[in-house]
Amino acid sequence: MKLPPNTTIAQAKITQYLLKLLPEDDKSLFLAQAGYTLANWQQLETDLRIQILPLDATPTEETRYGNKYQIRGSLTGPNGTTLQVVTIWMTEFLSQQTKFITLYPNKEA
Repeated sequence: MKLPPNTTIAQAKITQYLLKLLPEDDKSLFLAQAGYTLANWQQLETDLRIQILPLDATPTEETRYGNKYQIRGSLTGPNGTTLQVVTIWMTEFLSQQTKFITLYPNKEA
C-alpha cells in the first residue's frame, strides 16, 4: 500500500532527533555518511518525501495511538552516497493523519 503524499514529516523529528548527535540510539553519524547535516536538514525531509514515501508501505503493528507502517528503501544523499534505510510511519486513529516516526539503517540489505 502507499501512504498519502501529504504525510507529516516534522522538522523537530529531523533536527532534534535524526541529525542531532545523541549519546544513545544516534542516527546522525549514519546519515552524515550521505551528507545529511543540521545545516541541510530540509534536504533530508525532501529526500524522504521523494525517495522513500512513494514506495510500498507494509503494516507492522497496531498501537493504541494508530497503525504503524514500515517502508524499506534506498536513500541517496546530497553527496551521492546511497544508504539502505528502514523508515517507520504511523496513521493516528484520532486525527487520521499519517506521520513520519523514525529511520534506521537496514542491516538486512
